[in-house]
Amino acid sequence: MKANDVRTSFLTFFEERDHKIVRSAPVFPKDDPTLLFTNAGMNQFKDVFLGTGSRPWSRAVDSQKCIRVSGKHNDLEEVGFDTYHHTFFEMLGNWSFGDYYKKEAIRWAWELITDVWKLPKKHLYATVFREDDEAEELWKKVTDITSSHVMRFDEKDNFWEMGDTGPCGPCSEIHIDLGEGACDRQHVRGHVCGVNGGCSRFIELWNLVFIQYNRDAGGTCTPLPSKHVDTGMGFERAVAVLQGKDSNYQTDVFMPLLEAIADLTGTSFRDRQLLPAFRVIADHVRTLAFAITDGALPSNEGRGYVLRRILRRGARYGRNLGMRDPFMYKLVDVLGGMFADAYPEIGERTEHTVHVIRAEEERFNDVLDRGIEIFETAAANAVKRGEGVISGHDAFQLYDTYGFPLDLTQLMAREKGLEVDEQGFSAALELQRETARKRGKFTNAEEIEWQEIHAAGPAVFLGYDRLVTRARISKYRLTGAGVEIVLDETPFYAESGGQIGDTGFISGDGFKLHVTDTVKNGDHIVHIGAFVEGDTITCTDVEAVVDASRRLSIARNHTATHLLHRVLKNTLGDHVNQAGSLVAPDRLRFDFTHFEAIESGLLDTIEAQINDLIRKNTPLTIEHSSLDDARARGATALFGEKYDDEVRVVSIADFSMELCGGTHVDRTGEIGSFRILREEGIAAGVRRIEAVTGEGAERLSREEKHLIQEIEAVLNCRREEIAGRVADLIRDKKETERALQKLQTLSAADEAAALLDTADSIDGVTLVRAVVSVDSIDGFRALGDKLREKLVSGVGVLGTRLEDKVNFLCVVTDDLIKRNVKAGDIVRAVAARAGGSGGGRPHFALAGGKDADKLEEAVAGALDILQETLRDQR
Repeated sequence: MKANDVRTSFLTFFEERDHKIVRSAPVFPKDDPTLLFTNAGMNQFKDVFLGTGSRPWSRAVDSQKCIRVSGKHNDLEEVGFDTYHHTFFEMLGNWSFGDYYKKEAIRWAWELITDVWKLPKKHLYATVFREDDEAEELWKKVTDITSSHVMRFDEKDNFWEMGDTGPCGPCSEIHIDLGEGACDRQHVRGHVCGVNGGCSRFIELWNLVFIQYNRDAGGTCTPLPSKHVDTGMGFERAVAVLQGKDSNYQTDVFMPLLEAIADLTGTSFRDRQLLPAFRVIADHVRTLAFAITDGALPSNEGRGYVLRRILRRGARYGRNLGMRDPFMYKLVDVLGGMFADAYPEIGERTEHTVHVIRAEEERFNDVLDRGIEIFETAAANAVKRGEGVISGHDAFQLYDTYGFPLDLTQLMAREKGLEVDEQGFSAALELQRETARKRGKFTNAEEIEWQEIHAAGPAVFLGYDRLVTRARISKYRLTGAGVEIVLDETPFYAESGGQIGDTGFISGDGFKLHVTDTVKNGDHIVHIGAFVEGDTITCTDVEAVVDASRRLSIARNHTATHLLHRVLKNTLGDHVNQAGSLVAPDRLRFDFTHFEAIESGLLDTIEAQINDLIRKNTPLTIEHSSLDDARARGATALFGEKYDDEVRVVSIADFSMELCGGTHVDRTGEIGSFRILREEGIAAGVRRIEAVTGEGAERLSREEKHLIQEIEAVLNCRREEIAGRVADLIRDKKETERALQKLQTLSAADEAAALLDTADSIDGVTLVRAVVSVDSIDGFRALGDKLREKLVSGVGVLGTRLEDKVNFLCVVTDDLIKRNVKAGDIVRAVAARAGGSGGGRPHFALAGGKDADKLEEAVAGALDILQETLRDQR
């Protein structure tokens, strides 16, 4: 039987038994963060097993595309060195969702492989979980298998689980004895062939899983709401057995690929030394083609990095066959022909897949040869040291500089009988990450490489006519802070001409991005955003949706900017020219050449003229013409701007005509209204007006109305009386402040006189030291001034608390200043005792303290400080 016939016969057998033929799910699961890749046929039915989902049928059969290169189910290291392990494979399976159970599953499995496929019964074995008496009894009851060929095994071999958590249950495996000659461990002393014996003589053919539990993170198994059957048969192994081949690679599943590789490389897969390279390349190109066809892309994270590792592993094996130029991409056409019936998407997306693989090969080829040289040197050094271990530093250099995944370095090391210092590698990697985090490296998108999907031509902008479109990703990069994407065409406007970039959403199967900005990068439009669903790019076909409300607000402000420009010219003179602008959804900012401030009355006139133009609801005309023709017709061009030969001309009747690539409303009435917020100078000869339109103008009017209503309520007056009432309040306030100042002066004089009564005398010098209570720093100063007036010859040191802050003050009379006693020195020393500092002039100085609890202690310490100061003057 040919491979396609095997697949068809399996599906037909179960279809005849009321099973629904279900299409394979993609090779990476949607909405399942626990899996990078679909690694079993049951992945797409996980919700059914958990009781969170359902299907319109209770029996199903399929051939599922699977990848096993990560986590618990990882076959990468075995690929190429045995006859049956693969990173990509098909899983033939039949399913029962709460319908039939062990009896039917066992009977039908036996019927298919013995009655339909005619496999010899004497070479078949069945294993069951050591505690599963029911399954053992059924094998002996509903089939004619040799009784001694039913064997019990422990949990390691006969208890199936999808991962560390999730659906699980006992399983029964069907094995086949391929004969003594199939054993690949005959050279191992003491080896005995047997089921689960670790050699290729007895191989597992089919696994019948009886899913009845769900394992949680703590390892506890709880019964599922319903019992299910999940069977899985490795398609490639089944084909090899049915075609009587010793190796999966000898079947028509792989032979066309091996022959194509031989043609490309001019080598032979019959050379046993080269055979592993042929196997690895054939296997890896299958994984890459199916994954990329389903929408996965090589990258530096997650499943994307797994694909990059696989491709680079394959490229390195290409060197073993003498291939120094990209070549794996040429095998995709072969796959398209092989799977035209079973998986037509491979052929339909060949061009895309070819481009992705070729780009990746080219990128790695640039450094592969140099990396191999570095590896050879590192390996030689390891041998010279007599350690047999390639240092973690060398392995990290290969990874960081030459893109060698650690497992590739380990593979090359094993070929030389060496090991790699994994701990040293991990330490070097973590050091780099920590250094990068400190430097903010992961937030600098310019240092991150673009992942190119297909050649990105000049930007195709569709946003003048539509805000939603289907598109394809041309390239992208994950920046740490988010993601940047270039589409083949887009409705998103990129920041240009003062108009800021659009926002919105880009969605694909398995992910959704919130686009927070859109910018130009050369000829490309770059969408900058962050994931709101998913955490990586899982497909290239997307829907791009611009935030329509925001875009309309921007359009209102942009058209209003054109009106403002023309009204300013008409009102102020032709010397007015645009000197800059910002067109955002919430406001507009217009910079223009003008030599003086615009008085408020004239600003009112300008605002009124613009609102009059808005009310006329004049239609806009947008056309394309030659630059010369547009200028000849009087179109306004920005000074210093470089225009193409063909330009876009935006006209508002015969009032305004400008060269502009931005987005606008269809009629001026859509602007709603226009309000000027402020006018100010920003540079010599340049003024700036900020304004709002539409909802922003309405919001401003509401805020002003509410503010006036509040003022009316507070002042208990009508609107027209507010100005007079405020003038009265200001006059009253000034009079009150003058009266209060007189009172504070009198109070300070009285308090200063009282403080003198508490003074100390040191060698004939009067010292006043006290903690006082004041209302403000000005009152504190006034008290210090009055104290100095009252002192005939002396020093005053005061402290106070104001708004949880500690303040100190020192005054010195003129005679002591002549003796080099300075207020700044004394107050600095006092404040230091409260953890503070300060200074000032010789006769008056202020300081602050940090420790409020030491206020009194610091002021008291002025005695010691003054004594020491006077002693130093002797």
